[in-house]
Amino acid sequence: RDFPVEKWHRDAKIYTLFEGTSEIQRLVISRALARD
Repeated sequence: RDFPVEKWHRDAKIYTLFEGTSEIQRLVISRALARD
């Protein structure tokens, strides 16, 4: 049985990872555009 707090903690970790990857993608795209 999961406690709500455990679920929130897991979800927060997943969202942090996802946010980090989208931030990296933004950097990569902006660098690629700056080169052209």
